Amino acid sequence: MSRSSLTPLRSMEICAGGGGQALGLERAGFEHALLIERNPAACATLRTNRPSWHVLEEDLREFRPEASSDLWELDLLAGGVPCTPFTIAGLQRGDQDDRDLFPEVTRLAEALLPRAIMIENVANLLQREFEVVHERVRKELDRLGYRVEWKLLDAQNFGVPQRRVRSILVALRPENHKHFQWPIGFSKGQTVGQVLLDSMASRGWPQADEWAAGANEIAPTVVGGSERRGGGDLGPTRTKRIWRRLGVNGNSIGNEVPGPDFVMRDGVGQNGWEGLPMLTVPQVALLQGFPPEWEFIGRKTARYRQVGNAFPPPVAAAVAEQIAAALRAAS
Repeated sequence: MSRSSLTPLRSMEICAGGGGQALGLERAGFEHALLIERNPAACATLRTNRPSWHVLEEDLREFRPEASSDLWELDLLAGGVPCTPFTIAGLQRGDQDDRDLFPEVTRLAEALLPRAIMIENVANLLQREFEVVHERVRKELDRLGYRVEWKLLDAQNFGVPQRRVRSILVALRPENHKHFQWPIGFSKGQTVGQVLLDSMASRGWPQADEWAAGANEIAPTVVGGSERRGGGDLGPTRTKRIWRRLGVNGNSIGNEVPGPDFVMRDGVGQNGWEGLPMLTVPQVALLQGFPPEWEFIGRKTARYRQVGNAFPPPVAAAVAEQIAAALRAAS
């Protein structure tokens, strides 16, 4: 019998964060040989939700794959390396930023020679000012024998209730690449009100239905911030204006959903925010496509950063399913 019917595909994930991509890979049929993440709270999240996963809390630059025989014959090297070097908030320093970990991707690819590679980052990465970065990555992987493609995918086209465009790198060996096709979006996400109505009503808030009717769009891009800055609110001023239109106070993250005594009033206070509900971390996680049972560990800001910086599981699953199909077709 062929490998496709007997042996599960094995993946290693770097910069695993709070588990968005890991969940997507799991749904696509991959078994995790190893997940590497340096943040203690994110590691605790992964271990809490999946005790069987092998989670290594370590700086990726210190990791030496040669010492682990369990990583031989790896099917997929995946991850979401830090986005901040390529964002406005991160000053767009690109490969001059010490947080750029793309060199670690190519180092690991050369050491492990996986059958496929899948790396997620912000859409900005594919803009002209960072051409030297993504061209260097392409050339390095081409030297190792991979066929490399980059593509922009919007999470809202994969059932996620959020406008979230990300750049995805997929690299496969020629015998696998000829079987690979990018996933085609299958559905638009529900509105913020549709996704969060049950949550908003869970403590008896009488205006939950009224609020949900007004929150009749998908969410703007959720921004998690970095370890150095940001992460305490729902994003920059322009994004907060969209949240306000949806009936959400985007100036902070809430501790709990509105109770029976909360009265929604737009235009209260100097900035017109105080009469609108804040979103909690579990609610933002729903808008990222996480299942409601997924538990994030840490203080509120640490939990929100894990959510805001995640690769939405439905998008990760859609790409990983296509990679898995290409690998199995060539088995």
